[in-house]
Amino acid sequence: MDVFDFILQIVLVLFVAKIAGQISLRFGQPSVLGKIIAGIILGPAVLGWIEQTELIHVFSEIGVLLLMFLAGLETDLESLGKNAKAATLVAVLGVIIPILMGWAASPLFHIPTSEGVFIGLLLAATSVSISVQTLREIGWLNSREGATLLGAAVLDDVIVVILIAVAIGFFMGAETNIAWVIAQQVIFFIIIYFVGRYIVPKFIHLFEGMLVTESIVTAGLILLFAAAYFADFLGVSGIIGTYFMGVAISRTKYAKEIEHGISPIAYGIFVPFFFINIGLPMSFDGLGSQIGFIMAFSLIAILSKFIGCGLGAKVGGFGWKSSAGIGAGMISRGEVALILASIGLTGGILSHEFYGAMIVVIIVTTLVTPPLLKLIFGKRHDEQVS
Repeated sequence: MDVFDFILQIVLVLFVAKIAGQISLRFGQPSVLGKIIAGIILGPAVLGWIEQTELIHVFSEIGVLLLMFLAGLETDLESLGKNAKAATLVAVLGVIIPILMGWAASPLFHIPTSEGVFIGLLLAATSVSISVQTLREIGWLNSREGATLLGAAVLDDVIVVILIAVAIGFFMGAETNIAWVIAQQVIFFIIIYFVGRYIVPKFIHLFEGMLVTESIVTAGLILLFAAAYFADFLGVSGIIGTYFMGVAISRTKYAKEIEHGISPIAYGIFVPFFFINIGLPMSFDGLGSQIGFIMAFSLIAILSKFIGCGLGAKVGGFGWKSSAGIGAGMISRGEVALILASIGLTGGILSHEFYGAMIVVIIVTTLVTPPLLKLIFGKRHDEQVS
C-alpha cells in the first residue's frame, strides 16, 4: 500500500470514528458501539472502503495495548486485591459454563466433538478492552465492580490459553508441553511482579533528569511496549503485559505525568483504529445457510457469560445489580476470540464452514456489551469521553 493511501485511511478512520462515537452518545449509548458499527459499515461487509491491511492491524494492536495500559494506570490495586476471590469465581464460572453450553449445542448442528470443544473454548474467551472503555465512559472503571472485571478477565485469559494448548495437543496430535505452557504463565507473573516493584521506579527515575522533551512519557512507552513483548514471548496476551505495567507505574510518583502524556496519543490516533478494526472482519458472504447457527450460538455466547460470570460475582459477595453488570461486562469476545478463531482455522481444528459464522457471533457479543453495561450500571458521574 502506498504511504499516501494509508494516510488517507488514517484520515477516514479517525474522522468516522469520532463522528460515529458522537452519534452513538447522542442516542444515549457508549461511543464504543458507534465506532464498532462504523467499522462494519466501512469494511468489506458493506462499503468496502477499508480492508484489514497489515498497517491497520498494527495500529489496532498498538491501540489495545495503550488502552489496557491506561486501564492499569487507573486500577485501584487495593480494590483489586480485596476482590481477588470474586474475580476468581467470575473467571472460573465464566470459562466452564460457556465451554459446556457451546459443546452441548454442537451436536444439534452436526459439529464434530473436537470442533465443538474448540467452539466452546472460543466462547470462554473474554475481551475486556471493550468493557474497559465503556466503563470509563460511564464512570465505573475505577470501582469495585471495575476492578473485579479486570481481575477476572486476566485470569480468564490465562485459563483459556492453557485450555487451548491442551485442546490443540489432544485433538490435533501436536506435541504441546502443557507443563511448560503453565510454567510460562507463572514465570511471567513472577517476573512482572519483581520488575514492577523494584525496577520500574528506578528505570523511570533515570529519565527524570534528562533535558530532552517528554523523557518521562517516553520511559513509560518503553516500559509498556517492553511488557507487551515480554508477555507475548512467554505465550501470555500482550494486553495483560501492558495492563500490569500500568498497574506497576500507577504506584509511582510518575503515574499522572505518564497518563497525561500517553492518553492523547492513545485516544488521538491508535484506540480509534482498534475499535474500527473490530468490525472489519464482518462478512455476510455465504452466511445464509448459517443463520440458525449464528442465532443459536450468539444467544449461547451472551447467556453463558452473563449467567456464569454473574453467578460468580453473586457468590463472591456482590449484589444482583453489580453481578448482572459484571456478567454483562464479560460478554464481549472481541479481539481475543478473533485471534483464537484464526489459530483454530489455520490449525485445522475449526472448519471454514463455521469460521465465518463464529466471526459474526464474536462481533455480536462485542456489539451487545456496551449498551448492556450502560443499561445495567447507568452513568456514575460525568466523565470525559475520548
